[in-house]
This record gives sequence, C-alpha cells and structure tokens, in this order.
Amino acid sequence: MSGRSVPEPDSDTVTLRLAGPVDELAAELSDRTASAMHPYEVAALLESEGLTGERIRERYGHPDIFSLAEELYRRVPRAFPEPPPATDPWAPDHLRCALRGLLFALPGLAYPLTAPLWRGAGAVTGLVLAGLVSWAWGQALSHRTYVRLATGRHEAGLTLRAGAPVGAVLASLAALAVAGPGAAALFAVGQSVYLAAAGVLLVLGRERVLAAALSPLVVGGALLLYGEPGAAWRVGLPLLALAATTASAVRAVRGALGSAPVPGAARPGYLSSSPYGLFGLAAGVLVLSLGARHPYTVVALTVSMGPAEWLLYRFRGMSVAALRASATPAGFRLRTARTLTFCLAAYLGLLVPAALLTGAPAAEVAALGAALWAALLLQAFGAGWFPAAVCLLAAAGVLAAATGGAPPWVSLAWCAAAALALAGCVLHVLGRPSAHA
Repeated sequence: MSGRSVPEPDSDTVTLRLAGPVDELAAELSDRTASAMHPYEVAALLESEGLTGERIRERYGHPDIFSLAEELYRRVPRAFPEPPPATDPWAPDHLRCALRGLLFALPGLAYPLTAPLWRGAGAVTGLVLAGLVSWAWGQALSHRTYVRLATGRHEAGLTLRAGAPVGAVLASLAALAVAGPGAAALFAVGQSVYLAAAGVLLVLGRERVLAAALSPLVVGGALLLYGEPGAAWRVGLPLLALAATTASAVRAVRGALGSAPVPGAARPGYLSSSPYGLFGLAAGVLVLSLGARHPYTVVALTVSMGPAEWLLYRFRGMSVAALRASATPAGFRLRTARTLTFCLAAYLGLLVPAALLTGAPAAEVAALGAALWAALLLQAFGAGWFPAAVCLLAAAGVLAAATGGAPPWVSLAWCAAAALALAGCVLHVLGRPSAHA
C-alpha cells in the first residue's frame, strides 16, 4: 500500500452520491405528497406534473407511474397540516358597540335640562307612557326594517318612511291623553319625534351622524355643571339636537330610497314583528319599574346596552368555534352552556358594579339584566314569541307588585324566574347545532 493519504470527500460530494433522482423527486414533492392517503393520489400528482412513462423508466428506473408513486408514498412520511384558522364571521365592531351604548344614554341629558320648564301634574306619567309606546313601536319597526334590509335598502327605506312617523304620532297622542296640553305635552312630543328619528339612524347604521346631532345636549350637560344656564339654553339646545336628529333621519331615509328597488320583493307579514314590539313594551315596564325606585339605575342599564350588543356578537362567534370543536351534539350543548355562562358573567360583571353606584339592589339588577340579555339573544336568532311572553308575564307581575305595595323581593322573584326561564330556552334552542347553520 502507498503511504499517501487519500483526501476526504467534502459533504456536498457525499450528498450528491447518496441522493439519486428518486430522492430528489421525493424532496421536491414532499409538501404535496405528505398528505396523500393512498399511492394513487401521488400517481395523480405525478401525472399532473407531466411525467411520461419513458421518462419514469429512463430517469427514475421504475417500470410505470404507479411503481414510482408507491416508492414516493413509502419514502415521504405522512403529515397533515392544520388548516389556517377561519375568520370569525361574527367579529363585533368594538367602536360601534361602545358608541351605541353612549347614544342610548346621551338623550337623557335633555331631561335635567328641560325639567324646570315642564314639571306638573301628569307630566311624568305622560312622558313614561309616550316612552313605552315609542319603545314598543320602535322595536317592532326595527325588526321589520332589518328584515327588509335583507332584500334591499330601498325596501328598508319604504318601511321607515311609513313606520317612523306613525310611531311618533301614536306616542305623542298617548302623552297628550294623559298630560293634556302644555309644556309637558310639548316635551313628550319632542321625545317621541326624537325616538322615531334616532331609531331610523340606528337601524341604518348612522351612529356617528346621531352622535354629532346630539352634541348640543353634551354642551347643555356641561353648562349644568357650572350653574344655571338660563331658559334660552335649556330650550334651545334640546331643540337644536332634535332638529339635527330629525333632519339627519330624513336625509338617511331619502338616501335609502335612492337605492335601486328589488323587482318583485315580497313584504313580510306584520305579525312576525309583533313579538319584538311586545318585548319592547315589557322591557320598558321592567326597566322603569326599577327606575321608579332607583332613577339612575336606568342610566346604567341604558349604557350597558352597548356591551350587551358586543356580547351578542361574541356569543355567535364563540358558537361557530364550538361547532368546529365539537364531535357530538352533547359536546356542543355543553360548550353552549359554557358560552352562555361566560357572556352572562361578562355582562353582569359590567352592569352590577355600575348599578351599585346608584344604590340599586345588586340581585334585582342582575336578575333583570340577565333576563333582558337572554331575551335579546333569543331574538337575535329569530325566536321572538317566547322571550316576549316571558318578559310580558314578568312585567305584569312586577307592575302588580309595585302598585299593590308588595315588598321589593317580589319584583326580584319575577325577574329571577324570567331569567331562569329564558336561560333554559337558550340552552334548548341554541344548544342544537342546527340553530347555527
């Protein structure tokens, strides 16, 4: 043997000698062959790559495409990558939900501004009655408009053009029947017109326009902090906000009517919107009954409607995720119960501390809030009659207890019973995968 040393081959040379054409092909196609469940899938891939029988025999040393496919299937380990995470179709608009909560509360600044000008016998009763009529009519009209929006904006505009003025007139007549002519009746008419116009802007998604229209009331609230603003400011600022809101609503309806109509669009029946109006009436009675004992609690409940709407979207998004993660109906129902518990806890975790600052009883506020949120959730899924019936029954019980001088725990019992019944209905109706299809 010669004493000369033989140089070690470099690593690249070794790799080239060890890696044959089949290895190179396996590495090239590994990302697509790893998920194959059968060699025939690999064969289809090779055919799509344009490999001919002659090339397979000459370059890769296999008699046919199926032999090469089996070799590649054997060499490449099975790997099944997770699909990319799906986007949440119910992701809430955080700013919009927060803004809506404020918009529900801001109009309340008109009451301390104008209160010295319309106080009198029957004034408060007239305002409450007008408010209840407006809430009931507004809930039914909003539902009908949303249904029509699914057809087209022109059809929704027709619904609002006909329905909003009627609601304002009915609420105004209800206030006049109780308060009689005078300053209180004029304020009730303004309240009715505002609620109709604001409902138009909210259902058409014009929250920012409504916020701008209510800016005079913010100025009025700031003036009250520094002393007596004077009669001119007390009257002028609410009138300016009312005029801006009404004009914006008229412009929004005209814009909707300017859209192209849908030929042959069918009108939904009026009965389908009735339970939403009845729920609005019942919810108004329940909230105002508690507000009669703790007035500022109404503000907390009103502002909480923003987070409540946000949580309605989150429930739907979490339900879609639960559908993907559940293998059995029982597993999905369990996840639905967890989702409901989470959303209710989150809502009451915001509502109850705010209500406690007003001196309201925590248990009654929690029961009322849970009942209202569960009812809104069922309505969001098209279940209207059951929550309306439960809330009407609870409202009748609470109203009878208030007028009969019953202790406060009776109202708490009615609200708690309603909350339990509605939560059970949520689990029964929304705990089925078909409800989310």
